[in-house]
Amino acid sequence: MTYCTGMRLDAGLVFLSDSRTNAGVDQVGTFRKMTVFEHPGERVMVLMTSGNLSISQAVREHVSAYVAPDGTTVWNAPSMLAAARIVGDAVREIHKRDARALAEFKVEFNISIIFGGQVKGERCRLFQIYSAGNFIESHDQTTYFQIGESKYGKPILDRVINPQTGLDEAAKCALISMDSTLRSNISVGLPLDLLVYEADSLAVTRFTTIDERNQYFQMIRSSWAAQLKAVFESIDDPVWDAAPGTTDNVLCAANGKVAPQRVPLPPYLTSATGPQTPPPPLQTVAQDTTGGQP
Repeated sequence: MTYCTGMRLDAGLVFLSDSRTNAGVDQVGTFRKMTVFEHPGERVMVLMTSGNLSISQAVREHVSAYVAPDGTTVWNAPSMLAAARIVGDAVREIHKRDARALAEFKVEFNISIIFGGQVKGERCRLFQIYSAGNFIESHDQTTYFQIGESKYGKPILDRVINPQTGLDEAAKCALISMDSTLRSNISVGLPLDLLVYEADSLAVTRFTTIDERNQYFQMIRSSWAAQLKAVFESIDDPVWDAAPGTTDNVLCAANGKVAPQRVPLPPYLTSATGPQTPPPPLQTVAQDTTGGQP
């Protein structure tokens, strides 16, 4: 499995991916999920993949080598939208070639892609591309995309990221999001690839690979855990059965007339003569002790 996130901000783009793949607990490998297409001064494009590794690699190679009948490639596409269509078409082409053979071996055609960057003359753009080759584009109300094991790292992104977030703040938030995922899911693992792209730079200037020895990431992991615990401990415990208005932090007011849904006691426990022996269970064919004799 994997976890990748990409963010489109007013100041530029942030991409973060892990590098773990697994086909079972004893078949774990390290494969980088991030690929960069860079023509300095003209365009920078970043592609991150999640899903079946063989499909992801086939799509990446198809995109790299693709030349349309009119000569269009990712290297000369007039816009990020046109480049995203090339990526989507590559997914469809690999599906057409491989999906039936994979299905015969009960292998699902599974791929998710985050694709973003900037072509000279237009703004930064970010897309999420699906297994059918269709895609959606990020906008101000949806400033980030996630693929793979997204649920653990989503809450911090929802609370922090907006179009005005600075690149360094966004990178820090992405790393905290990744740390939350690493802590809760063993199918995501180090090393990480982090790329921060400044709008209109049209070149990769801030990129790093992060392993377990990375000083900043270790600081993130320890300080985030400590501060979360400190904030948690600073929140007051709930107050039960207090009269309304007599104190703060009332979780359940006295005489609040609330009760759980209870299962009625069986009759043998409510008999006037006291608790009785429960009735014997109904006999089934499997419990027949007569050996099938009449």
